[in-house]
Amino acid sequence: MPQLKPTNSRIAPLFPISDWLKTYTREDLSNDLFAGIITAILLVPQGIAYAILAGLPPQLGLYASILPPVFYALFGTSRTLSVGPVSIAAIMIASSLTSPEVSALGHPIQSALMLSAESGIIMLIMALFRMGSLVNFISHPVLAGFTSGAALLIIGNQLPLLAGLNTPSCGINIGCYSHYFSGAITNTTLLSLAALSLLLFFGKPLTASLKILKVNRSLSTALSKCGPLLTVILATVVVSYFKLADQQVAVVGNVPSGFPDLNMSFVGDIFLGSGWVRAKLLLPDAAFIALIAYVESVAIAKVTANLRGEKIIPNQELIALGAANIVAAVSGGMPVAGGFSRTMVNFAAGARTQMAMLIAASILSLAVMFFSPWFTNIPKSALAAIILVSIIRLVKIKHIVHTWRFDRGDGIAELATLLAVLILGIEDGIVLGIILTIASHMHKTSQPHIAVVGRIPNTEHFRNIKRHQVETWRHLLLIRIDESITFANIDYIENYLGIELRRRPDTKHVVLIFNSVSDIDATALEALEQFNHGLQAQGKTLNIAEAKGPVMDKLEKTDFLQQLKPGKVFFRTEDAVNELGYMA
Repeated sequence: MPQLKPTNSRIAPLFPISDWLKTYTREDLSNDLFAGIITAILLVPQGIAYAILAGLPPQLGLYASILPPVFYALFGTSRTLSVGPVSIAAIMIASSLTSPEVSALGHPIQSALMLSAESGIIMLIMALFRMGSLVNFISHPVLAGFTSGAALLIIGNQLPLLAGLNTPSCGINIGCYSHYFSGAITNTTLLSLAALSLLLFFGKPLTASLKILKVNRSLSTALSKCGPLLTVILATVVVSYFKLADQQVAVVGNVPSGFPDLNMSFVGDIFLGSGWVRAKLLLPDAAFIALIAYVESVAIAKVTANLRGEKIIPNQELIALGAANIVAAVSGGMPVAGGFSRTMVNFAAGARTQMAMLIAASILSLAVMFFSPWFTNIPKSALAAIILVSIIRLVKIKHIVHTWRFDRGDGIAELATLLAVLILGIEDGIVLGIILTIASHMHKTSQPHIAVVGRIPNTEHFRNIKRHQVETWRHLLLIRIDESITFANIDYIENYLGIELRRRPDTKHVVLIFNSVSDIDATALEALEQFNHGLQAQGKTLNIAEAKGPVMDKLEKTDFLQQLKPGKVFFRTEDAVNELGYMA
């Protein structure tokens, strides 16, 4: 009778936290404690800033930074990924909530919670159907173009806040802008310039200075990452002391103390009239948020995992991020994902496991419970400065040039995605990018690289006759096909073969070298059969060399190998040359 596996061994893969807890040491705790404190310093200003960027009350960003990281720690496979509000998701939320259909329903907080819930459910459904490999369908150039475009949208959204202005509606009316800029608030502008200066100083200048002073690396990391929190503290002190909130300087306003009641009222709302309409309207946006959140989170997680030789399991990440987003909805938070800047800070600060994020979430919980009144006078311009400094590095125009030089198809897809995000919007931009990537891939697949090859003298190596000095044979044509043969490219391959045969009328034997062919579909097989019959009618033979095992397995299930005779299948190209190259 077969033995059943212990229950805990079947459950363990679902809870990766059990792996590192077994071997957790006091040294790990020391590292995680330091990293958790440093990451918590970032969570407060970023949580508030990204909530405001999304057009939501600041507490939704804070709430999203507490329980979601805890649930990710339970289910996630990355030991350093910092889950919480992120800039790209925030601008996507803002785009969704400001659409005419959604904004007409009112209650933006309810819509945000619905987006969190739907995003999480979509990820769990993807995990159920093991769709973790979906990440491969968004190429890196498209993701880079999307990120750059979204970052430029965020910059355009935040720049007016530095001067206390609303988003301009002048369009191309140049005269309108002179009136628009005249509404800039001096105190807000000065506060923004001071905040930007301080944030920039805490970047490379401070790091370089600390390096010259030979300050301990961990302490240097801690000090350099205090910029956002120190900026918020100093800006808030200035606003409070000089009562700038009464002088048109926009502030965050009241932030409720403590936590909201955990509830799932959004589930019940789905079955009511307006709730069902809201759920249907938000579903496409939730799907895009889920897709981008997943792709970016896995990409970020792989960066730090590769540095430590750790493994990321994409399908488990779907479960972890899905659970994090659902608990964000239950706890009153906005949609979450892995944040690049927070993750890199967490990693650089020495985090060994997700205990660092559990510590960071605990610290933030204390801040929300006891220090919320201190958030009231945080100037929005300081938060805008924090967003701008953190987001500017995501705009990678040079990357487009680099991609274009390496692969023009990918370069076009990256540039088109960026422009489409700016002109058409976030959702249409990413869709266009994916379509262009698929189209580029299909184009490459439909026109595979094919080469007439010859033998390098005194070797058994066969190379392209256009690139190397090689031996060739008058009656023998060696052709290497560097792609699987399918319905998409068989016409191109047939045309190529026909052209080469017309160039070499004395050819008696054609050898197709299949060392790069991994598959042949039914359409391609039928075309090869017809090509073989055409050669036989001319008194010529078709031969195959170096076919892979899976390809031979498929061919042996048909009568193609019988039809090939007197043509043969050769194990090596050298064998084909030795037998056919010197036959008259």
